[in-house]
Amino acid sequence: MPTQPHTNQRVAIVTGGSRGIGRQVAQRLAADGAAVVIGYAGNKDAADEAVAAIEKAGGTALAVRADVGDETEIAALFDRAEATYGGVDAVVHAAGRMPLSPVAELDLGELDSLYRTNIRGTFVVDQQAARRLRSGGALVNFSSSVVGLAFPGYGAYAASKGAVEALTLILARELRGRDVTVNAVAPGPTATSLFLDGKDEETVARLAAQPPLERLGTPEDIANVVAFLTGPEGHWVNGQVLRANGGII
Repeated sequence: MPTQPHTNQRVAIVTGGSRGIGRQVAQRLAADGAAVVIGYAGNKDAADEAVAAIEKAGGTALAVRADVGDETEIAALFDRAEATYGGVDAVVHAAGRMPLSPVAELDLGELDSLYRTNIRGTFVVDQQAARRLRSGGALVNFSSSVVGLAFPGYGAYAASKGAVEALTLILARELRGRDVTVNAVAPGPTATSLFLDGKDEETVARLAAQPPLERLGTPEDIANVVAFLTGPEGHWVNGQVLRANGGII
């Protein structure tokens, strides 16, 4: 049987919601009472597992495959959310790629792929969010604290996230009068597979020691920030980049 629209329930779309920070965000928003549409690029099993975990905890969710760089697929993702649950109140764009390389050695094909996901993907998702979010809604993009920390090897990634920050601040101002907030969260080193892959124990320990709190962030830490920004308590925060990094300067 088709799912009937939940007209009195907040509805959230979370891209990159099948793994890592995105999955934790999806679970947190569902626990807070939202119906969650998980956007995923290709790993259907991981997306189905995320939906099952939410439903097991008593929440409401569905998974929809969509390439964030493809405007037709993202429009269809929003269509599905509206058709199933009645509208869209929060969009969290957590999908992203992070290949690491010194600038002098980066393959430009890899650069093009990175930018398609991190810059074009953000623009495509934000464009639909700007058109469709209901009054009282919220859009949260993902930047990175590495934009300010300037770690070697992160040149392409940091540049892409600098673009995300610029888009976030401008879109917040373009939506004047809509009662929709637009912010970005910029995590520091966070214990996800995206961050940990390819790093030895010494590197991880060094990065974990940098914040005054002397640990890596967790996906739960970041999900808490997103839940605040997308909830009523955070609705006065608008056009900001929140550096959720334990105090790294």
